[in-house]
Formats: sequence, C-alpha cells, structure tokens
Amino acid sequence: MITNQQLMQEIQETNMSYLMLAQHMLREDKDQAMYRLGLSEDTADLMTQLTPGQVLKIAASNMLMCRFRFDDDVVWNLLTSHSKTINEPEAPNVNGIHAGILMAGRIAESRPVVMQ
Repeated sequence: MITNQQLMQEIQETNMSYLMLAQHMLREDKDQAMYRLGLSEDTADLMTQLTPGQVLKIAASNMLMCRFRFDDDVVWNLLTSHSKTINEPEAPNVNGIHAGILMAGRIAESRPVVMQ
C-alpha cells in the first residue's frame, strides 16, 4: 500500500516533470505546445517566464499541476477503442486523428475573439 508521503513525493515529481516539459515545449513551438497542453496564451506566457526557483516551488505543491482534459465520452471512446488497422505499420490510428480534431475544435472555441 502506498503511503501518503510516497503519494506526495510522486505528485511532486510529476509536477516537476510536467513543468519542465511544458516550458521546453513552449520555448520550441508555442502554438503547438498550447494545443498539446491545452493552455491559454496567458498561461503559456506565464509558464515560459517562470524562474527555476519558481518551478521548484510550484512543483513542491501537494496538488497535481496537470489534469485530464478529456471530459467527454466521445473523446475517451475514440482514444480507447481499437479501430480496424490497415496492414501497414505506418498507418495512422483513425480514432486518434478524430479525437485530435475534436480537441482542436474545443481549443479554438475556448480562445477569446479579439476585435480590432
């Protein structure tokens, strides 16, 4: 059985890994990282500006910084179902592609429209 202390340590390690990965992704390709991580532009900007000390402090939290974004049965079913595979190893998983399209649409819907 996992102890509370072990659980807290695993959460902190997960937070550190997530924050470091997110910062790396955001610095490499901000738009793609925002899509993959499900972040708003404001949050993405804030994360790229975090100092190493701030990352350590946030990672030490007892709350998990990352979360499941898929709160829809349709997306979960697409991600977990086994589609018929084509006899080619490089053939894409069609259900995974459909799930990506659904999630991309949701990100676009959640971004505010800026009028100029």
